[in-house]
Amino acid sequence: MFKPLSGPSLILICLFACLSLRAQVKDFYPAPQDDAYLSKLAAKYQEQYKANLNKLPSQNRQDLVEAYQHRWDNIKEKFDKKEIYTSRAAQEYLDHLVAAIRQGNPALAKMELNCYFSRSDVPNAAYIGEGIILFNMGLFSRLHNESEAVFVLCHELAHYLLRHSENGIQQYVATINSEAVQAQLRNIKRSEYQKHGQVEGLIKGLTFGSRRHSRDHEAQADSMAVQLMRNTKFDLSGALSTLALLDRIDTDTLNTAVCLPQVFNAAEYPFRKKWIARSTGLLGSHALVTDTTMADSLKTHPDCNKRIGLLTTMMKGWKQPVAVKFAVDSAAFISLQHVFRYETIEYAYLNDNYTRSLFLTLELLQKNPDDAYLVSQTGRLLNGIYSAQKGHTLSKVTDLPSPGLPGNYNLLLQFVQNLYLEDIAAIDYYYLKKHHPQLDGYAPFKTALEQSEKQMKN
Repeated sequence: MFKPLSGPSLILICLFACLSLRAQVKDFYPAPQDDAYLSKLAAKYQEQYKANLNKLPSQNRQDLVEAYQHRWDNIKEKFDKKEIYTSRAAQEYLDHLVAAIRQGNPALAKMELNCYFSRSDVPNAAYIGEGIILFNMGLFSRLHNESEAVFVLCHELAHYLLRHSENGIQQYVATINSEAVQAQLRNIKRSEYQKHGQVEGLIKGLTFGSRRHSRDHEAQADSMAVQLMRNTKFDLSGALSTLALLDRIDTDTLNTAVCLPQVFNAAEYPFRKKWIARSTGLLGSHALVTDTTMADSLKTHPDCNKRIGLLTTMMKGWKQPVAVKFAVDSAAFISLQHVFRYETIEYAYLNDNYTRSLFLTLELLQKNPDDAYLVSQTGRLLNGIYSAQKGHTLSKVTDLPSPGLPGNYNLLLQFVQNLYLEDIAAIDYYYLKKHHPQLDGYAPFKTALEQSEKQMKN
């Protein structure tokens, strides 16, 4: 039986929860990242990656090395951009969830499982290679209980155990080296016109085939995940509720058309409708996807209803002697969810995606309009957008409106594009002024306000 946290571990988690509760009031500060720890981890996995390259077969070796290099570049980027969360309390909690899965499945006892929280707001989790599973904060913060978190971990663990990533690489390399594909490439090379377009079409076809295969992998991973989960005390209904959540997780939770005028209207500088007027151009039209099949394909997690149906049939008649939604620490679960909503905002900002950070900030600001961190972050982001526009580098820190993006996020992007430099300065200053002097004791607010005042004088 898995033992609950106790002793120093419990004290650490309680301290973490207390800090989080304080953060909920006015003084949230992002957790400092442990750069030395990240460097050590990256070096460890790089050595492992190099060792695995030596084990690759001789057939199509060059293409295999190139494919694994591409995968390693993606892994290395996670460390270089400090996406891996280094909080010891958070890691300890995640390790306890993994330990509960191990305990119910003795075959995993000696297997090295490397699970980390990712600071990404994308509602996802992934096995990224080299035995590494990432659990995005953007997904964890949306879950309802630990049984759902355990299903996510079991699902990614299944991808790892079934070698879906490695098998996918093998299959792709074998396909591009097949006589059929090589013959098509030779024909393209001999043709006089549109060589580039023909190659793109061929690659697109291969990619589509891989995507279909990937969807099959999802069903396989679901199946193994519930088998692993069945051996724990976590409620199997968490598998179905997780997939139901994923089916609607891309739905906007922020009404930008209502939010922006509410947040940025000031008596001294009233909100203007033209700031959120949609452009009539190609990207500004925000074309809607009406084909239901295509709409499902564009989801972060497609085929969820089919996957629910398959699991429901599979688990029919299954019984669990013990089935609980929380078996490790419900308080730590809730505390982490709270902190993660802030950490994703900070991480988007540190990665120079100011519009994404602003969207996440406004989303949380609807529930906590006087939160010191959120108010200060709004000011900091507008200050940054002002500086970028003035320096003609706005495109480096903002996304552009696109038909492939959610409507409410697109409207925020259009809002930023519609603003003149003087508009940004005034919106920023008068927004922060509403919270002065109440938040003057919070250092980030004071810094944001001082910079805003300087911009108003320019």
